[in-house]
Amino acid sequence: MPGYIIATLNSINDPDAFAAYQKSASASFAQYGAKFLLNSRNVETLDGDWQPSGVVVVEFESYEQAKKFYDSPEYQAVIKQRFDSADSAVIIADGD
Repeated sequence: MPGYIIATLNSINDPDAFAAYQKSASASFAQYGAKFLLNSRNVETLDGDWQPSGVVVVEFESYEQAKKFYDSPEYQAVIKQRFDSADSAVIIADGD
């Protein structure tokens, strides 16, 4: 069953650094067979307190593969770029 990484973007503090993160991370996503299902900045909150300015949903072959990607040396080498350039949150979920 597939695994998913779901990220919400609350704000981008440094657009150039965030663009560099996206470029750097793309090779890691590809290496682990990621399939982007959603990458949108057109987000509308219908109810509740959740107010992200963007949402990303990425599908992997399995929960384990998604976790391998996130914990991989390749991704961990670039993750600080995201931490430094944006306010975001990431979760992992299985497709069951």
